[in-house]
Amino acid sequence: MSSEKAEAGTGKPPIRDALVAAAYELFPERGYEQTTVDDIVALAGVGRRSFFRYFPSKEDVVFPDHERCLADMTAFLADGSDDDDPVRRVCDAARLVLRMYAENPAFSVQRYRLTKQVPGLRAYELSVVWRYERALAEYLRRRLAARRDGTLQADVIAAAVVAAHNNALRSWLRSDGQGDAGATVGHALDYVQSAFGGVPVAPAVEQPEDVVVVVSRRGAPLWRVVQEIETTLGRG
Repeated sequence: MSSEKAEAGTGKPPIRDALVAAAYELFPERGYEQTTVDDIVALAGVGRRSFFRYFPSKEDVVFPDHERCLADMTAFLADGSDDDDPVRRVCDAARLVLRMYAENPAFSVQRYRLTKQVPGLRAYELSVVWRYERALAEYLRRRLAARRDGTLQADVIAAAVVAAHNNALRSWLRSDGQGDAGATVGHALDYVQSAFGGVPVAPAVEQPEDVVVVVSRRGAPLWRVVQEIETTLGRG
């Protein structure tokens, strides 16, 4: 039986949740830099080893749900069909990230404020954003491979989706999580879809090979035949 299942049986929050709750109780009181892992585990009532079982670093406890969300996004993209509009698919994938934030607005706003205050956390968040963008771009590269400049289009569209999503998300977070986050982000993603979506994905077309017919006199030496072929191909 896992430790989290055992905790659930006692009515206590799972260890992972207890660590996150302890961290976010201490950060406003002591400051992020001044709060140590030992402080967090002491308040959570668990050992130091338990912390690193769930979080590789203190930064990771600030963003406890991104790994799960990234896995969900990757699976969602992989489950799509060739009939899906690829731009709509990546926009819908971005909505999974929004759902993660909207599930707990108070926590999301608190994290947003903390991240703004700590340069190291902003850098960490940028690395997470880049991983989301890379997942979207890899999906689009596969879907747009038959297009001219398909790789370029994939990278541009992925960047546009992330930029639109994050612009709207930050606007919602700056309002302290007031209003309809889905409508705000949806409006931004609709803008991306109207700009890039709806273009049919052409199937890959094999280019026909060149066929050269050379008429030569019977009995001509082989070197003469080769010379005539090279001349026909423009190599002579």
